[in-house]
Amino acid sequence: MYNLIKIGHMDILSQALEFEQRKTSFKTTSERIEASREVKSLILGINELYKKNKDANLMDLMKRLTVIKQKIEKRLKGRLAA
Repeated sequence: MYNLIKIGHMDILSQALEFEQRKTSFKTTSERIEASREVKSLILGINELYKKNKDANLMDLMKRLTVIKQKIEKRLKGRLAA
């Protein structure tokens, strides 16, 4: 059982690193929505890992992914007229 959990953790981390390296020019609204949902689930999964072992590297990864998520959501909401 522990090995399956460990594999799941490594899978989340590898998916997060792959998402971070991926080209982030999402052309359509549906691509942006999908990317936002994907990065949100990755952040939540990493957060569960972080709660267990308090690894600073996990926190740094979550922060980097959060910046990407904020940029995607800013594009989804559009620019506010000043």
